[in-house]
Parts: sequence; C-alpha cells; structure tokens
Amino acid sequence: MNDLTDLLVYGLPALLVVGLGVVGLRSRSRRGREPQAPPTTTAEDVEHAPTTDGSAPTATVEVPTDGAVVAEPVAPAVEAPEPVAGRMVRLRERLARSGSPLGTRLLQVLSRDHLSEDDWDEIEETLLLADVGAGPTTELVDRLRERVRVLGVREPGAVREMLREQLLALVDPSLDRTLRTAPGVADDGSSHPAVVLVVGVNGTGKTTTVGKLARVLVAEGRSVVLGAADTFRAAAADQLQTWGARVGVPTVRSDKDGGDPAAVAFDAVRRATDEGADVVLVDTAGRLQNKAGLMDELGKITRILSRRAPIGEVLLVLDATTGQNGLNQARVFGEVAGVTGIVLTKLDGTAKGGIVVAVQRELGVPVKLVGLGEGADDLAPFEPEAFVDGLLQG
Repeated sequence: MNDLTDLLVYGLPALLVVGLGVVGLRSRSRRGREPQAPPTTTAEDVEHAPTTDGSAPTATVEVPTDGAVVAEPVAPAVEAPEPVAGRMVRLRERLARSGSPLGTRLLQVLSRDHLSEDDWDEIEETLLLADVGAGPTTELVDRLRERVRVLGVREPGAVREMLREQLLALVDPSLDRTLRTAPGVADDGSSHPAVVLVVGVNGTGKTTTVGKLARVLVAEGRSVVLGAADTFRAAAADQLQTWGARVGVPTVRSDKDGGDPAAVAFDAVRRATDEGADVVLVDTAGRLQNKAGLMDELGKITRILSRRAPIGEVLLVLDATTGQNGLNQARVFGEVAGVTGIVLTKLDGTAKGGIVVAVQRELGVPVKLVGLGEGADDLAPFEPEAFVDGLLQG
C-alpha cells in the first residue's frame, strides 16, 4: 500500500513533466522546419547602391512567389532637370566673385581725372591678360579713347555705361545663338531628328557637356537619343550612358571597345528616327593626334550621318581656362568639322572672360553655351548682356 502511495505521489508528476517536455520539443522542432518567407529588398535599400561599370544604378527586388525568389529590375529614378531660363544669373554672380579684370580694373582706370598714356597702356594690358586678343583689344582701346576725348566722361555711372556698351559690341549680341534642335522634314515628307555633333579635345569636358546638354533639351520638353561615338574610351560611353539614364534618355553605344564610331552615330540616328525622337546628340572622340586623322574620322561620321539626316549643329567644346592656347584647337576643328557654335566650359572658374571675344573672332561663329560650374544643370545658353553685366560687377 505504501508503494502505491509513493508512486501516485512522486511518480505521476515526474512522468507528466517529462511528457510535457517531449511535446514541447516536438512542437519547436516542427516550427523550426516550417518554410520562412524570403527577405524582401526595397528600392530604398538600393537607391545609392554603387555600380562597377559606370552604368546607371540598377537593383533587384526579391519577392516571394509560391515559395520561390524572383529577381525583378528596379529602374533608376528619373530626375527632372532645372528650368533653363535664368541660369545665366548664376554666371553673372560667379563672374562678379572671380574679380574679373575686365570689370573692376577697367572701371578704376577709366574713372581717373586725367588719362595718361600709361593709363591707356594699363587698359590695353588688362584686356590682353583677360584673353580678349590683340585685334579686339586694339579696337576697344581706340573706341574708348574716342569716347573719352569727345564726351569727357568721368562720372562712375557714365563710365560704367560707356564700358558696358563697348564690351557688349565686342561680344556681339547680333550673332545668332539659336541651337538648331528642331526635328526636320525630308523631301519625301517623312520627319527626321535634329542631329547635333559634339567635337573637341579630350579633357575639355566634352562628354560631360553632352550629358548636360541632354538635360537642357529634356528641360525644354525635347526627346533625346545619345550616341556614344567615342569608342576609343570605354569610360566615355559608360559616363554618357549614366548621364542619359538620369533623365530617361537612351544611349546607343558599341558592343566592343574600338568599334566603328560612324556606325554608332548611324545607329543612334536610326533609333531616334524609329522612335520619333526630336534630337540626337553624338559624342565624338577627341584623342586624335594629327589633322589628317581628325579629318578622316569626322569626315566619315559626317558622311554616314548625312545618309539618315542632315547635321544641324557641330558644337566645339573648349575649356575657357586654357585661354589663347585653346584657340589652336579651335582653328583645327574649325577647318575640319565645319563648326557652327562654341561651348565654353569652366567659364565661371576664370577671370579671363575675354576668351569669349577671342574665340568668336577666330572662328567666326558664336558662343552658344557656357559651363557655369560642376553641377548637373550648370550649362546655360549664352546671353551676352548677362555676361557683360557679370564682368562689370567684379
């Protein structure tokens, strides 16, 4: 009887505890074997994911479908470029901060009570140091001499207005600075995109300028196709593709390094025609060592492109900080490529704003666009009045 009592008192509770433990272990084991939903990656997780090939950022999102993991591409966010109107205001402010010798120094000298020959020599030296060029400098000094002699101008306000008038005449606001980017109509009535060929020596910011120009055109409501015809530098095509992707613009490029630039340009125009795009921007190689090679390459591109559509613009990109040295480049490209307009990059980074006058005189074509800085939207149509006002605020 005592044995039975001990079993009931001590044995049954122990068995109950052991049984519950076994049930718990089995339950946890079953839960551990249950399928877990795969982790998901959101667009926020990969918004700033780096790329290795210079292309536009892309990402994949893992989503559960019947227990499987499916990779889906996430398109990069398309940016909205800043409006083009008013961009030259930034240049005016930056020219003022640069302390341009065309502004402060000229006004100081011209405001003196009596202008000696030494004063006129100082004015001439100031203009030459600002890269205005010998011919335009002589013209401006002669005009200022005449105005001072006849009018006897001395008051600061009158001196400023006189100098503004003469500088504006040198920059020549009468030049047609319109970018020919409107689609055209062929003889058979079919439409074709405007073709813009961008040329220049590597290192002047040529490829970056093409990307920024695409943003200018997108901001104006134009549809654009980019042609990466600088096939000698894979980095150039990658860079251009990244610029285009940021504003939803496709880039046509070679599938191998060193491909035929003319073929890439042709394919870009063909794609733009098929898709009804407004403008094709073609980036060309600048690493050509002699005039003959340059002529052959650009001549072939021009000839091939003309089979699809006429070339509306040939824009030469020049680095404003190179000053008079950049004019040697301008001469060669002007002779070879039939340049229709100049793009001056890094104009905000130099006090030598006279390069605008010099390059226009050298090539006989207008400055149409200027680089205002390193920002994505720091490219603006050139406005002579805003430019001269910026010089005189220095």
